[in-house]
Amino acid sequence: MTSATTINDLPDAILSTIIGLVSDTRTRNSLSLVCRKFRSTERATRTSLALRGNARDLPDLPLCFAAVTHLDLSLLSPWGHSLLSPSLAANDTDPLLLAQRLRAAFPFVDSLIVYSRSPSTVQIVSHLWPGLRHVKLVRWHQRPQSPLGADFDPLFDQCHSLSELDLSEFYYWTEDLPPVLEAHPNVARSLTKLDLLTTSFTEGFRANEIKSIVTACPKLQHLLIACMFDPRYIGFVGEEALLSISANCPELKVVHLIDTSSLANARGDPNDDGFTSEDARIGRAALVDFFSGLPLLEELALDVCKNVRDSGLALEVLGSKCPRLRALKLGQFHGICTAIGSELDGIALCSGLESLSIKNSADLTDMGLIEIARGCCKLAKFEVQGCKRITVKGMRTMACLLRKTLVDVGISCCKNLDAAASLRALEPIRDRIQRLHIDCVWEQEDEHARNFDINKVNDDEDEDVNSEASVLNRNGEDGDYMDLNWAAEYEHRSSKKCKLGLDGDCSYMPPSNGYGYGNGNGFWGGESWERLHYLSLWIGVGELLTPLPTAGLDDCPNLEEIRIRVEGDCRGRHRPTQRDFGLSCLAGYPLLSKMKLDCGDTVGYALTAPPGQMDLSLWERFFLSGIESLSLSELDYWPPQDRDVNQRSLWLPAAGLLAECLTLRKLFIHGTAHEHFMMFLVRIPNLNRNLRDVQLREDYYPAPENEMSTEMRVDSCRRFEEALNRRPILD
Repeated sequence: MTSATTINDLPDAILSTIIGLVSDTRTRNSLSLVCRKFRSTERATRTSLALRGNARDLPDLPLCFAAVTHLDLSLLSPWGHSLLSPSLAANDTDPLLLAQRLRAAFPFVDSLIVYSRSPSTVQIVSHLWPGLRHVKLVRWHQRPQSPLGADFDPLFDQCHSLSELDLSEFYYWTEDLPPVLEAHPNVARSLTKLDLLTTSFTEGFRANEIKSIVTACPKLQHLLIACMFDPRYIGFVGEEALLSISANCPELKVVHLIDTSSLANARGDPNDDGFTSEDARIGRAALVDFFSGLPLLEELALDVCKNVRDSGLALEVLGSKCPRLRALKLGQFHGICTAIGSELDGIALCSGLESLSIKNSADLTDMGLIEIARGCCKLAKFEVQGCKRITVKGMRTMACLLRKTLVDVGISCCKNLDAAASLRALEPIRDRIQRLHIDCVWEQEDEHARNFDINKVNDDEDEDVNSEASVLNRNGEDGDYMDLNWAAEYEHRSSKKCKLGLDGDCSYMPPSNGYGYGNGNGFWGGESWERLHYLSLWIGVGELLTPLPTAGLDDCPNLEEIRIRVEGDCRGRHRPTQRDFGLSCLAGYPLLSKMKLDCGDTVGYALTAPPGQMDLSLWERFFLSGIESLSLSELDYWPPQDRDVNQRSLWLPAAGLLAECLTLRKLFIHGTAHEHFMMFLVRIPNLNRNLRDVQLREDYYPAPENEMSTEMRVDSCRRFEEALNRRPILD
């Protein structure tokens, strides 16, 4: 009797092809455990690898990953380690011998990510892999005292095939880069991607520096750069700098020009009128010329943080001159859509857009949202931030019109859209939306807005409504009055199709009268956010998370990942009336396994607080209480900070609460901690038996330069990792 054929009987060439097509890291790791043949095949076909573990163990690297072309060395422990630096190298490790070991283990690397605290690291990796094409440098520590361009000179001297350079997480001076590009014209001309959107900058690139960069790199296809648009500063970016970009780099496909004040990502004031005190020195004619010079543009972000007025005509030119445009982000642009009459205008004529983000557009109204939805009918992602004049009516109608495409929505800092209002506005797509951001503002709307029913605007189903003529903008006693007859008719007809079963994309529900669950229009499919897998929340310090389910997010059966950003100043606040923040309310989401809890923008007292107030250790207890009730497998945690002493530390209450998270496999703390606090995670019996990957990452600027005696040091990190690795792993 012949034995059954198994996958082991496949020829090696076919097996290698099959395993090579598997991209998920954990799946590949599982494959390598099946048998020796699978292990050797998996190792021989792996092309991407991120090294974790202690840097002192690098001499013991195996030689079985010879096919790796993309290598990430930025996550080695201790985080921010001065890899290959002669002066700061790990104890008993010769940097030159270590370099040769890396070269032998990974001979074909052409894409590299490395943490570089000193120019010597760049110099050594450039000699190791002169064929590098893609390089990302990481540094959150302060720039060392070295000559201008010292961090980049070795790279441009040795790596003549360099085509992509990413400095988005690398702190340097803006005057470091232009002279290096000018001194190496051949390499500069081969660059196609340059990411200079450095989040740690306080002042961005000035106009003359941008001109030097684009002149030296005419083949750029991706340009992301942090700029200085403020006209009060010498060298601010204005019309001349914009036109130099389009004139020198006509092949650009992706352009991000972001003012550094926007990179801080601080939430604005919802009551602000949306206009800044200064106007940007960018006129409509210059924008028209800028857009006309970039016919291949596919993605554009312009966040200037200063008023750009009457931009509608320029955006119409953008839609006509850049037919490939798919993603657009605008910040502080006004007049983007006039919404007068039935004719589409402004941004609504960018009909190919699939992603749109609008920030601080002071005159954007509900009618403008409807016009955008009519014109940009392919939108899959829409974000709106700091737009004071939009309401539930406009967002809800927009969601109706884009029901078949819209799956990613963000609503932030809009005065008339608190958490409950935002969720009600998205009811028409609640069964389709996959990613969502809202602000946890629990203020209630007025009764008129709460009881608004879009279908009741036009109940006569036999009335012939002209959809092109009925969307009008009128002025009434209370300001803008929106005639939604056309939108009402659209939703009414869709509702009828749902009731009759004629539309496979709709699911009619009987009327519901519950608060927060709609007005009985029967348009959306069920009360469940069944496809939502990612949720992002902003919440002010001192507020509670517990109202979230009752606001309308009670049924999210497939929610897997959540990000919570807590922002505000704890100083001057008294103790909260409740004992905990409310993380336990998230236990109702059965598949929730990943969380990013970002308290990095929460400011307080790291040391002794004034009488009647809490220091950061007690605030951490408030934020993390209840986290043990969640079945999390991955957690990224940013502790609150004391800016006066530049300290972000994990304190004793937080360490004890994290130690009670029994299901955690990965824990990344974006700050510092005492060694004995970290040992809580491994010394408590029968707790954290699944925990296997823990790291302190000081990925904020400026990262602590000198290790304090009570903080985690190199030896402290080694002892903790050894204790972690000695524990038995259940699976």
